Amino acid sequence: MATPDHLTLLTSSGFHDYALLDCGGGRKLERFGAIVVDRPEPQALWNQRRPMSDWAKAHAVFSASGEDDEKGKWRIDKPVPESWPVKFDGVTMLCKLAGLWHLGLFPEQAPHWRWMLDHIAHVKGEPARVLNLFGYTGAASLLAAKAGADVTHVDASKKAIAWGRENQAASKLEQAKIRWLLDDAAKFVAREVRRGKTYHMILIDPPKFGRGPEGEVWDLFTHLPALLTDCAKLLAPQQAGMVLTVYAIRASALAFDQLMRDTLAGKSGVYDRGELALQSQSGSMVPTSLFVRWSAS
Repeated sequence: MATPDHLTLLTSSGFHDYALLDCGGGRKLERFGAIVVDRPEPQALWNQRRPMSDWAKAHAVFSASGEDDEKGKWRIDKPVPESWPVKFDGVTMLCKLAGLWHLGLFPEQAPHWRWMLDHIAHVKGEPARVLNLFGYTGAASLLAAKAGADVTHVDASKKAIAWGRENQAASKLEQAKIRWLLDDAAKFVAREVRRGKTYHMILIDPPKFGRGPEGEVWDLFTHLPALLTDCAKLLAPQQAGMVLTVYAIRASALAFDQLMRDTLAGKSGVYDRGELALQSQSGSMVPTSLFVRWSAS
């Protein structure tokens, strides 16, 4: 099984409504639209570059609880609306300080969004069919639908699905072709295989651990291989592509690259593997996730 001898570093310096202002000391300072937040970032091992007076301008600071950076609470230092818009390529995402330190948007995914849009623009003869698994609040789904694709969005969180529908309304894409499905990703994909369905683009962004709407257990290292095997069966015979993104685990892009190649054995195409990272305005760079991408052409 031949593999390339390099890894790709996909960086994003942000966009009009998002900027990583600074990072370091286990924290990152970001601007989402008009709101500046200070959040944990365990991989920011270096020193902060901006003066503390800049960090003190944050509207909200997330204080972690113990060793788990996702457990804790927000300290609101300046007024923050219940939700506020962040726009990307004509799509509006509503950000919120909704309990956990996530705000409803992962801006480091921008390179994948653009890659997806370029891919589906080259699908000929029919509207591109896009499957977004573990789709969260729907940024990729909305961008694909805005570009004319027929989108199937799957997530096990009722809250995430409702949030995605809010984003659809805020983006004025109520007539766009999106199926918002509250479902277990593995079960849904298995049913689609039995139905003989195919997709031109499959996005897979699984958590380390999770539960489906009926309590189904998800463990990345246990269940990802079978899920990818079924996803491979759903790829359209031509003009197909797939993106796998993996966050916050002790693993290597090499492992997921080789899993993807094993899963797609027999399918010719182009692979890309590596890391996503955010480039801060102060010069430092924060690694965020591992990825593997494949396209038939």
